[in-house]
Amino acid sequence: MSHQRYEADLRRLMAGFPTGVSVVTAISPDGVPWGMTCTSLCSVALDPPTLLVCLRAGSPTLGAVLDSGSFSVNLLHQHARATAELFGSGAVDRFDRSAWVAATDGGAHLVEAAHTIADCTVTAEQPVGDHVVVMARVTLVTALSRPWPLLYGMRRYGSWAEDAENGFLSYDFIS
Repeated sequence: MSHQRYEADLRRLMAGFPTGVSVVTAISPDGVPWGMTCTSLCSVALDPPTLLVCLRAGSPTLGAVLDSGSFSVNLLHQHARATAELFGSGAVDRFDRSAWVAATDGGAHLVEAAHTIADCTVTAEQPVGDHVVVMARVTLVTALSRPWPLLYGMRRYGSWAEDAENGFLSYDFIS
C-alpha cells in the first residue's frame, strides 16, 4: 500500500473516534498569544498530574509552548464551535475576536468559550512525524461552567444530549 493509502485509512479511523475539542494556548516570551484547536489531548498520569498534547511541527503555537515552557488547555463547551473553527483557521486576529485573559503560569484562558482550563508546564517533547508530542505537568485546573463539552467526530461537531428514556447522556453530532 502507498503512504497516501495509509494516511486515508488513518483519517477514516480517527474520524470514527469522537473526542472533546480543546484550544491549546501559549504566550510567547515577547508577550504575543498563540493558540490552535487541538483534539489530540490525553491524560497520562494522575501522580504527577500529566497531560500530553500533539501539536503540528513548525506551528507558531508549538514555538510559543516550547519557548515559554508552559501552556493552557481550554476545554471548549458545547456552544463554542465558532471558537474551535476560528482557532483551527489560523486567522491572525483570532485573539482579537475572542475573550481571553493571560494565565499567571500558562497560556491564554478563553473565558467565554471554555468550560474548564488546565495550566501546564512542559516536561518533555518528542518529535513524531509531522507533529511534536508535548508532555506537561498540570499546575492548575480552573472550572468555569457546567462541563457540557464540544465534541468532534465523523468530521462534524457535536454535543452531549439528555436521553430521558434511558436516564443517561448520549451525544448528537451536528453539521
